Amino acid sequence: MKDIKMIVTDMDGTFLNSKHEVSPEFPEIYEELKKRNILFVPASGRQMLGITKYFGDKENEMAFIAENGGYMIYKNEELFADKLEEQYVEEIITTVRGIEGATVVVSGKKKAYYESTNQDFIDYIAQFYTGNQYVEDLTKSVDDSIFKIAVYHPEGSEEHLYSTLKQFEKYNLEVVVSGKFWLDIMNKDINKGNALEKLQKTLNITPQQTMVFGDYMNDIEMLKKAEYSYAMENAHPSVKEAAKFEALCNNNFGVMQTIKTYLNSN
Repeated sequence: MKDIKMIVTDMDGTFLNSKHEVSPEFPEIYEELKKRNILFVPASGRQMLGITKYFGDKENEMAFIAENGGYMIYKNEELFADKLEEQYVEEIITTVRGIEGATVVVSGKKKAYYESTNQDFIDYIAQFYTGNQYVEDLTKSVDDSIFKIAVYHPEGSEEHLYSTLKQFEKYNLEVVVSGKFWLDIMNKDINKGNALEKLQKTLNITPQQTMVFGDYMNDIEMLKKAEYSYAMENAHPSVKEAAKFEALCNNNFGVMQTIKTYLNSN
Protein backbone atom coordinates (compact mmCIF):
# COMPACT_ATOMS: atom_id res chain seq x y z
CA MET A 1 0.00 0.00 0.00
CA LYS A 2 1.77 3.14 -1.25
CA ASP A 3 1.08 6.59 -2.67
CA ILE A 4 -2.12 7.32 -0.72
CA LYS A 5 -3.25 10.88 -1.47
CA MET A 6 -6.68 10.96 0.18
CA ILE A 7 -8.19 9.37 3.30
CA VAL A 8 -11.99 9.51 3.56
CA THR A 9 -13.92 8.51 6.66
CA ASP A 10 -17.50 8.35 7.82
CA MET A 11 -18.05 10.02 11.19
CA ASP A 12 -20.57 8.27 13.48
CA GLY A 13 -19.73 4.64 14.17
CA THR A 14 -16.45 5.03 12.27
CA PHE A 15 -14.17 8.00 13.03
CA LEU A 16 -15.95 8.93 16.27
CA ASN A 17 -16.38 6.57 19.19
CA SER A 18 -19.79 5.85 20.70
CA LYS A 19 -19.48 8.97 22.86
CA HIS A 20 -19.01 11.03 19.67
CA GLU A 21 -15.38 11.72 20.60
CA VAL A 22 -12.35 12.17 18.34
CA SER A 23 -9.26 10.08 19.07
CA PRO A 24 -6.73 12.03 21.18
CA GLU A 25 -4.11 10.90 18.66
CA PHE A 26 -5.82 12.68 15.77
CA PRO A 27 -3.99 16.07 15.95
CA GLU A 28 -0.56 14.42 15.76
CA ILE A 29 -1.58 12.00 13.01
CA TYR A 30 -3.25 14.80 11.05
CA GLU A 31 -0.02 16.84 11.07
CA GLU A 32 1.84 13.85 9.66
CA LEU A 33 -0.78 13.49 6.91
CA LYS A 34 -0.28 17.17 6.03
CA LYS A 35 3.47 16.71 5.78
CA ARG A 36 2.89 13.92 3.27
CA ASN A 37 0.25 15.89 1.32
CA ILE A 38 -2.49 13.40 2.16
CA LEU A 39 -5.92 15.04 2.21
CA PHE A 40 -8.19 14.07 5.12
CA VAL A 41 -11.90 14.03 4.21
CA PRO A 42 -14.76 13.46 6.69
CA ALA A 43 -17.86 12.17 4.86
CA SER A 44 -21.15 11.97 6.76
CA GLY A 45 -24.91 12.04 6.66
CA ARG A 46 -24.63 14.93 9.13
CA GLN A 47 -25.12 18.56 8.14
CA MET A 48 -21.93 20.46 7.33
CA LEU A 49 -21.79 22.31 10.66
CA GLY A 50 -22.23 19.02 12.49
CA ILE A 51 -19.01 17.75 10.89
CA THR A 52 -16.74 20.78 10.74
CA LYS A 53 -17.21 21.54 14.46
CA TYR A 54 -14.87 18.66 15.27
CA PHE A 55 -11.92 20.08 13.35
CA GLY A 56 -11.55 23.73 14.38
CA ASP A 57 -9.02 25.73 12.36
CA LYS A 58 -8.12 22.62 10.33
CA GLU A 59 -11.43 23.11 8.50
CA ASN A 60 -9.90 25.46 5.93
CA GLU A 61 -7.33 22.82 4.92
CA MET A 62 -9.70 19.90 4.45
CA ALA A 63 -12.53 18.68 2.24
CA PHE A 64 -15.91 17.70 3.69
CA ILE A 65 -18.74 15.60 2.27
CA ALA A 66 -21.97 16.33 4.18
CA GLU A 67 -25.63 15.33 3.85
CA ASN A 68 -24.68 11.91 2.42
CA GLY A 69 -23.10 13.58 -0.59
CA GLY A 70 -25.62 16.39 -1.01
CA TYR A 71 -23.17 19.12 0.00
CA MET A 72 -19.40 19.24 -0.46
CA ILE A 73 -16.71 21.82 0.26
CA TYR A 74 -12.94 21.94 -0.23
CA LYS A 75 -10.82 24.45 1.67
CA ASN A 76 -13.99 26.39 2.55
CA GLU A 77 -15.11 26.62 -1.09
CA GLU A 78 -18.36 25.00 -2.20
CA LEU A 79 -17.85 22.26 -4.76
CA PHE A 80 -21.40 20.91 -4.90
CA ALA A 81 -24.82 21.61 -3.37
CA ASP A 82 -27.95 19.64 -4.21
CA LYS A 83 -31.61 20.64 -3.81
CA LEU A 84 -34.65 18.43 -3.09
CA GLU A 85 -37.96 19.40 -4.72
CA GLU A 86 -40.54 20.88 -2.30
CA GLN A 87 -43.35 18.61 -3.55
CA TYR A 88 -41.45 15.54 -2.37
CA VAL A 89 -40.72 17.08 1.02
CA GLU A 90 -44.41 17.58 1.76
CA GLU A 91 -45.45 14.05 0.74
CA ILE A 92 -42.60 12.37 2.62
CA ILE A 93 -43.29 14.27 5.83
CA THR A 94 -47.00 13.43 5.65
CA THR A 95 -46.10 9.73 5.25
CA VAL A 96 -43.61 9.81 8.14
CA ARG A 97 -46.29 11.27 10.41
CA GLY A 98 -48.24 8.05 9.86
CA ILE A 99 -45.40 5.83 11.11
CA GLU A 100 -45.71 5.30 14.86
CA GLY A 101 -42.58 6.40 16.68
CA ALA A 102 -40.98 8.10 13.66
CA THR A 103 -39.65 11.66 13.73
CA VAL A 104 -38.36 13.75 10.83
CA VAL A 105 -35.57 16.28 10.36
CA VAL A 106 -35.34 18.36 7.18
CA SER A 107 -31.72 19.23 6.36
CA GLY A 108 -31.14 22.56 4.64
CA LYS A 109 -28.14 24.62 3.66
CA LYS A 110 -28.75 27.17 6.42
CA LYS A 111 -30.17 24.94 9.16
CA ALA A 112 -31.89 21.68 10.00
CA TYR A 113 -35.62 21.88 10.77
CA TYR A 114 -37.81 19.74 13.01
CA GLU A 115 -41.44 19.85 14.18
CA SER A 116 -41.19 17.58 17.21
CA THR A 117 -41.73 19.16 20.64
CA ASN A 118 -40.18 16.17 22.43
CA GLN A 119 -37.27 17.66 24.39
CA ASP A 120 -35.40 14.35 24.54
CA PHE A 121 -35.43 14.18 20.74
CA ILE A 122 -34.42 17.83 20.42
CA ASP A 123 -31.47 17.24 22.76
CA TYR A 124 -30.55 14.07 20.88
CA ILE A 125 -30.40 15.63 17.42
CA ALA A 126 -28.33 18.52 18.78
CA GLN A 127 -25.43 16.02 18.77
CA PHE A 128 -25.64 15.77 14.98
CA TYR A 129 -27.29 19.03 13.87
CA THR A 130 -25.45 22.07 15.19
CA GLY A 131 -27.72 24.61 13.53
CA ASN A 132 -31.36 23.62 13.96
CA GLN A 133 -34.75 25.27 14.27
CA TYR A 134 -38.25 24.29 15.37
CA VAL A 135 -40.94 24.69 12.69
CA GLU A 136 -44.59 24.08 13.56
CA ASP A 137 -45.45 22.47 10.21
CA LEU A 138 -42.70 21.11 7.97
CA THR A 139 -45.11 20.49 5.09
CA LYS A 140 -45.00 24.25 4.52
CA SER A 141 -41.89 25.41 2.70
CA VAL A 142 -38.98 26.93 4.59
CA ASP A 143 -36.71 29.66 3.24
CA ASP A 144 -33.81 27.35 2.56
CA SER A 145 -32.33 24.95 0.02
CA ILE A 146 -33.20 21.43 1.22
CA PHE A 147 -30.63 18.67 0.73
CA LYS A 148 -32.15 15.73 2.51
CA ILE A 149 -34.92 14.38 4.74
CA ALA A 150 -33.64 12.37 7.70
CA VAL A 151 -36.08 10.10 9.53
CA TYR A 152 -35.44 8.73 13.03
CA HIS A 153 -36.96 5.71 14.73
CA PRO A 154 -35.83 4.72 18.24
CA GLU A 155 -36.47 1.01 17.63
CA GLY A 156 -34.50 0.77 14.38
CA SER A 157 -34.65 2.34 10.93
CA GLU A 158 -34.17 -0.80 8.89
CA GLU A 159 -37.03 -2.60 10.65
CA HIS A 160 -39.51 0.25 11.16
CA LEU A 161 -38.93 2.80 8.38
CA TYR A 162 -37.53 1.31 5.20
CA SER A 163 -40.49 -0.88 4.22
CA THR A 164 -42.83 2.14 4.27
CA LEU A 165 -40.51 4.80 2.87
CA LYS A 166 -38.89 2.82 0.05
CA GLN A 167 -41.99 3.74 -2.00
CA PHE A 168 -40.38 7.13 -2.67
CA GLU A 169 -37.84 5.46 -4.91
CA LYS A 170 -40.62 5.70 -7.53
CA TYR A 171 -39.87 9.45 -7.72
CA ASN A 172 -36.24 8.75 -8.55
CA LEU A 173 -35.18 9.42 -4.99
CA GLU A 174 -32.52 7.63 -2.93
CA VAL A 175 -33.91 5.95 0.19
CA VAL A 176 -31.05 4.62 2.30
CA VAL A 177 -30.67 3.25 5.83
CA SER A 178 -27.90 5.51 7.13
CA GLY A 179 -27.60 4.24 10.70
CA LYS A 180 -29.21 1.98 13.26
CA PHE A 181 -31.92 4.57 13.97
CA TRP A 182 -31.77 6.78 10.85
CA LEU A 183 -32.98 6.65 7.26
CA ASP A 184 -32.20 9.34 4.68
CA ILE A 185 -34.09 10.40 1.55
CA MET A 186 -32.31 12.42 -1.14
CA ASN A 187 -32.34 13.00 -4.87
CA LYS A 188 -31.34 10.04 -7.06
CA ASP A 189 -27.59 9.56 -7.40
CA ILE A 190 -26.89 11.66 -4.33
CA ASN A 191 -24.61 9.52 -2.22
CA LYS A 192 -21.17 9.64 -0.68
CA GLY A 193 -19.69 7.60 -3.53
CA ASN A 194 -20.68 10.02 -6.28
CA ALA A 195 -19.52 12.94 -4.14
CA LEU A 196 -16.17 11.24 -3.59
CA GLU A 197 -15.81 10.59 -7.31
CA LYS A 198 -16.40 14.31 -8.01
CA LEU A 199 -13.72 15.18 -5.45
CA GLN A 200 -11.27 12.66 -6.91
CA LYS A 201 -11.73 14.09 -10.40
CA THR A 202 -11.43 17.69 -9.15
CA LEU A 203 -8.14 16.96 -7.37
CA ASN A 204 -6.84 14.41 -9.90
CA ILE A 205 -6.67 11.65 -7.29
CA THR A 206 -7.34 8.07 -8.35
CA PRO A 207 -9.21 5.29 -6.51
CA GLN A 208 -5.81 3.57 -6.19
CA GLN A 209 -4.63 6.60 -4.18
CA THR A 210 -7.71 6.62 -1.93
CA MET A 211 -8.38 5.00 1.46
CA VAL A 212 -11.98 4.91 2.76
CA PHE A 213 -13.59 3.87 6.07
CA GLY A 214 -17.28 3.21 6.78
CA ASP A 215 -19.74 1.30 8.94
CA TYR A 216 -23.26 1.59 7.50
CA MET A 217 -25.15 1.14 4.22
CA ASN A 218 -24.82 4.79 3.20
CA ASP A 219 -21.05 4.22 3.09
CA ILE A 220 -21.11 1.37 0.57
CA GLU A 221 -20.97 3.55 -2.57
CA MET A 222 -17.89 5.43 -1.38
CA LEU A 223 -16.14 2.21 -0.33
CA LYS A 224 -16.44 1.14 -3.96
CA LYS A 225 -14.55 4.27 -5.07
CA ALA A 226 -11.35 3.30 -3.24
CA GLU A 227 -8.75 0.60 -3.73
CA TYR A 228 -8.24 0.56 0.03
CA SER A 229 -11.74 0.22 1.49
CA TYR A 230 -12.21 -0.59 5.18
CA ALA A 231 -15.32 -1.70 7.05
CA MET A 232 -15.22 -1.17 10.78
CA GLU A 233 -15.30 -4.22 13.03
CA ASN A 234 -18.67 -2.87 14.24
CA ALA A 235 -19.98 -2.37 10.69
CA HIS A 236 -23.24 -3.68 9.24
CA PRO A 237 -22.70 -7.08 7.50
CA SER A 238 -23.45 -5.62 4.06
CA VAL A 239 -20.68 -3.05 4.56
CA LYS A 240 -18.17 -5.75 5.49
CA GLU A 241 -19.16 -7.58 2.34
CA ALA A 242 -18.53 -4.48 0.22
CA ALA A 243 -15.18 -3.54 1.77
CA LYS A 244 -11.84 -5.17 0.99
CA PHE A 245 -10.39 -4.84 4.48
CA GLU A 246 -11.51 -4.50 8.10
CA ALA A 247 -10.47 -1.97 10.75
CA LEU A 248 -10.79 -2.20 14.52
CA CYS A 249 -14.11 -0.98 15.93
CA ASN A 250 -14.82 2.72 16.36
CA ASN A 251 -14.51 2.51 20.14
CA ASN A 252 -10.90 1.40 19.62
CA PHE A 253 -10.44 4.28 17.12
CA GLY A 254 -9.82 1.78 14.33
CA VAL A 255 -9.53 4.51 11.70
CA MET A 256 -6.59 6.09 13.53
CA GLN A 257 -4.95 2.71 14.16
CA THR A 258 -5.13 1.80 10.47
CA ILE A 259 -3.74 5.19 9.39
CA LYS A 260 -0.91 4.89 11.93
CA THR A 261 -0.01 1.47 10.57
CA TYR A 262 0.10 2.88 7.04
CA LEU A 263 2.23 5.88 8.04
CA ASN A 264 4.66 3.72 10.00
CA SER A 265 5.16 1.36 7.08
CA ASN A 266 5.69 3.99 4.37
